[in-house]
Amino acid sequence: MRNDMSKTKTTFFCQNCGSQFAKWQGQCTACKEWNTIVEEVVQKAEKVSWQTTDGPTVNRLAKPVKISKITTASETRLQTNNNELNRVLGGGLVPGSLTLLGGEPGIGKSTLMLQVALQMPYKTLYVSGEESPQQLKMRADRIHPNSESCFILTETNTQNIFKSIAELEPDILIIDSIQTLHTDAIESSAGSISQIRETATELIRFAKETATPVILIGHITKDGNIAGPKVLEHMVDTVLQFEGDRNHIYRILRANKNRFGSTNELGLYEMQDNGLREVSNPSEVLISKFEEDLSGTAISATLEGMRPLMIEIQALVSTAVYGTPQRSATGYNAKRLNMILAVLEKRVGFKLGAKDVFLNITGGITVDDPAIDLAVVAAVLSSNIDIAIDKRMCFAAEIGLAGEVRPVTRVDQRIMEAEKLGFSSIVISKYCKLRKQNYGIAVIKVAKVHDLVQHLFG
Repeated sequence: MRNDMSKTKTTFFCQNCGSQFAKWQGQCTACKEWNTIVEEVVQKAEKVSWQTTDGPTVNRLAKPVKISKITTASETRLQTNNNELNRVLGGGLVPGSLTLLGGEPGIGKSTLMLQVALQMPYKTLYVSGEESPQQLKMRADRIHPNSESCFILTETNTQNIFKSIAELEPDILIIDSIQTLHTDAIESSAGSISQIRETATELIRFAKETATPVILIGHITKDGNIAGPKVLEHMVDTVLQFEGDRNHIYRILRANKNRFGSTNELGLYEMQDNGLREVSNPSEVLISKFEEDLSGTAISATLEGMRPLMIEIQALVSTAVYGTPQRSATGYNAKRLNMILAVLEKRVGFKLGAKDVFLNITGGITVDDPAIDLAVVAAVLSSNIDIAIDKRMCFAAEIGLAGEVRPVTRVDQRIMEAEKLGFSSIVISKYCKLRKQNYGIAVIKVAKVHDLVQHLFG
């Protein structure tokens, strides 16, 4: 008698990058990580369509088409009633798009998505595999009670989720989280590499065939990367990162990948008892309010995407007590700080080699705009000689290795933002090309770091 029972098949996956191997080995040959390969049970079964669980998917033959024959229609984006999220997405949710939101535990991912689901005018299905309906209702009562367009489903099996979708026909689908889902096509446990890959594939197929936007919430590893195979980030259209310090009230939303918009935009939120409040003017948040003049602080005009920001740079220079000088930077590139200190020592003559230098960007944000170099120089020199800089002065320029002050992009936008916020003067590079000559703010041009020192401290 012939035995039709198929053997249980297993394969080996790297938990870091998702690469597949025929047998176990200590090091992954793809990402070079050690002890990340685990064995998972897989089943070579017919793939089940998201539309039905009764049979295999019917594959339709796709035919090649001339690109000149393809017609494009302007897609109307779905507005989320959340201006910060709309800005980071590039203007709203694109129909049929898949968005992945990652962040540390407790940072507020579920709160943000539930808040969006409660405030949108579209029929939204919020699928949770981590919380009960009662827990979600308690949170919803704090954020935005009595929403008529938000539906809650607590389910982890994708086939059951698709049955509920067929009955409800939502305009937007939110999954919290992708690591809790599992499909009947794979026998491994939820959260495994193969389950995440397969459930994401089913959701992508559903989103593209029905033009329904899908938002996935994803956990991250201790390294800050989204848990699961790296291919997950390649499969989705947009990858958002929700970051911030749980000890601070401010949260930052960034786009690491966006097929439908810029990845340079930034959204800022303030965590409150009744949810996340959108911060429409980040400059007021990122600049400290103090009456007396303090040395070691300088204001820089920077840009995040299309949004100009005024941020405060704080520096502390003190004599090295333990012999070896310390160099520490929070929110700023430590190697670039060392480079600027070397320029100050070589080109200006400040002896900072035997001193500790600590640098901090207030508000808990990280900035990589080279235009803040000049403000870093001003803050370090101010702390070194203990002379305060005028609070109504700001800076926007890059520092070169020869000590020259280099121009930066879109300087007109930076000047107008400083003028709007009430600053009296801005220091820029002498080589900047301005669109107009007269501003409502004094524009001070310097060519070298030595000129800045002369202007600030005489």
